[in-house]
Amino acid sequence: MAGRTAGLVLLAGAAALASGSQGDREPVYRDCVLQCEERNCSGGALKHFRSRQPIYMSLAGWTCRDDCKYECMWVTVGLYLQEGHKVPQFHGKWPFSRFLFFQEPASAVASFLNGLASLVMLCRYRTSVPASSPMYPTCVAFAWVSLNAWFWSTVFHTRDTDLTEKMDYFCASTVILHSIYLCCVRTVGLQHPAVASAFRALLLLMLTAHISYLSLIHFDYGYNLAANVAIASWKMTACIC
Repeated sequence: MAGRTAGLVLLAGAAALASGSQGDREPVYRDCVLQCEERNCSGGALKHFRSRQPIYMSLAGWTCRDDCKYECMWVTVGLYLQEGHKVPQFHGKWPFSRFLFFQEPASAVASFLNGLASLVMLCRYRTSVPASSPMYPTCVAFAWVSLNAWFWSTVFHTRDTDLTEKMDYFCASTVILHSIYLCCVRTVGLQHPAVASAFRALLLLMLTAHISYLSLIHFDYGYNLAANVAIASWKMTACIC
């Protein structure tokens, strides 16, 4: 469980260590996007784009500008390869071939399967463990928190927007903090419920402060990654000890 949680944080955080990358800083990419938008994303050209856009793409929120950025990304990649250079990143990510409306198909499928595995294990747990068990409420709550995180991870890799990105990262942080709380309940909380309650309040305060800073002050990718990895490392060390 700890490895899976840490993996979620690392995969979510490593996806965007910076808001800009070599690829999207290239003049050829920027000029391509600008020309594509001028050619396709206004007036009659925009109406034409919308009329030929598949319904599943519009429902998933893909816009004319998004299509321009996607097409120009591959134009830039082609030029890099022609010149013998390595494939660059764009907006903090490696380029992925889109499938239907899935922006990152393999990652979306992997997140979905992880969520499905969590759901299967939750059903097994509820079937085999009596509800009167002391750890039952905490374990079930942790399963639902994990399911929520995998759901948003799937959505984020399907369609990367400002909202889905934040939900993916914030839910990953929630999984880490809830796993620390679960560890606390298992070690001292069953004997000292007041300690577990106070610790839960502290973790909720930490989560609120973390999300508030990233949402209201500055969405710092480096800070978000460092904070989650540090908390995950602390959790694993505490549980081992």
